[in-house]
Amino acid sequence: MLALTGADAFAEQSTTKLSGGQAQRVRFAAGLVGDPDLLVLDEPTAAIDVEGRRGFWAAMRAVAARGKTVLFATHYLEEADAYADRIVVMARGQIVADGPATQIRALAGTRTIRATLPEVGEAELVSLPGVLGVERHGEAVALRCADSDAALHELLRTHAEARDIEVRVAGLEEVFVELTADDEERVS
Repeated sequence: MLALTGADAFAEQSTTKLSGGQAQRVRFAAGLVGDPDLLVLDEPTAAIDVEGRRGFWAAMRAVAARGKTVLFATHYLEEADAYADRIVVMARGQIVADGPATQIRALAGTRTIRATLPEVGEAELVSLPGVLGVERHGEAVALRCADSDAALHELLRTHAEARDIEVRVAGLEEVFVELTADDEERVS
């Protein structure tokens, strides 16, 4: 278990001398010792550096490949999106979404067009068909769209100088905020 979790490199150290990430790896190893069929983890990558997180998720995949179930709670939604086979979103004690990440992201119903587009005002961009909102960061713009196809078609027709264009579905964090917002927050 020490090798699987990457804790073998500091196995001889006193636990009082371990960093936060090292302590997380030791807790992970301890959770695996009994070879449980179900492993429940709360914020498993908190305090672990980027390289350690990659190692952790590789170990999780190895555990799952042995037929084990790993249930984890996390606020790192990018990790849930990348590594979870199934995501359950809860709000006010109720399940509001349950399924694979792709299905959860599709619930938002919005897409974002990002582009480099200097010298075009936000008012002009928000008037494009299908655009719900605009954010500008220097020369870059992000258009939140209900109909990204219509918005992109008109953007390219009226602003041929647009470049570095990306269209993406809502991220898990955006979907989470939308699904867990109170009814009053959704209206505004």
